[in-house]
Amino acid sequence: MSDAPEGEPPQMPEPALQAVTPEPALQAVTPEPALQAVTPEPALQAVGLTRTYGAVRAVDGVSFTLPRGGSLGIVGESGSGKTTTARIVVGLEPADSGEVTVGGKDRSARGRGRAHRLARAREVQMVFQDPYLSLDPRTSVASVLHETLRLHFPGRDHPHRVRELLDQVGLATRAADARPGQLSGGQRQRVAIARALAVEPAVLVLDEAVAALDVSVQAQILNLLSDIREQTAVGYLFITHDLGVVRCVTDDVIVMRHGRIVEAGATAAVLAAPRHPYTRLLLDSVPHPGWDPEQIAAARRAL
Repeated sequence: MSDAPEGEPPQMPEPALQAVTPEPALQAVTPEPALQAVTPEPALQAVGLTRTYGAVRAVDGVSFTLPRGGSLGIVGESGSGKTTTARIVVGLEPADSGEVTVGGKDRSARGRGRAHRLARAREVQMVFQDPYLSLDPRTSVASVLHETLRLHFPGRDHPHRVRELLDQVGLATRAADARPGQLSGGQRQRVAIARALAVEPAVLVLDEAVAALDVSVQAQILNLLSDIREQTAVGYLFITHDLGVVRCVTDDVIVMRHGRIVEAGATAAVLAAPRHPYTRLLLDSVPHPGWDPEQIAAARRAL
């Protein structure tokens, strides 16, 4: 029997209170370490290069870094040591001391084996001032490129690659059958550039590569080199005495005198506000209105 008064609905017992489990305290979350960007190895690095010929120290403690896809100029007058530095980088001459690394690999020692020489050539190629002297006058353009490709990439489709290289340097396919003597100076230099690019190098060393060309042809070759760098990300090491070339095609520049680096930095900054008297002398030596060669000669003797 229910104890509720007659006529009223029975009262339901209240539910028992349940214990509320407290929520766990918030714990500090240790953030995951941020991923650090991996800095790629520079295309080329020289550290403390020296080279002596008898009593003459042609290269004296030269150090520089060329990033991948970068363009570095080495500028100076004849006898400054810039070409000797380039020959050490390419492996044509040994350094008395110092290190050369290409893509992080030590290339200081001159390897004697054929495999080592080919590997070095695939990393660094050189374009010389006079392409006529660096090309066999008896050999056609196509044969020059075929021979390079056969040495480094046996088994590939060489005729197709030859056409690609000719197109890359702005030469029509009809130039493939021509010999160096049948080409203009600018065309021969394009062939030399194509041969260097055939091995797909990380670094292209250009030793006064436009000095022997007419001014109009120089501009064409420099524009070509600029386009190639954008397409391939090859790094350029420009060896030149021409500050106009340095201004057009390099990101950074080092100035050499008597085998030593006297100034280095971003090209625009160095040429706009040179700090070293020798750099200022080089800039003043460029003919301009009011240019006085006797004054330049006197300044040179005073240095």
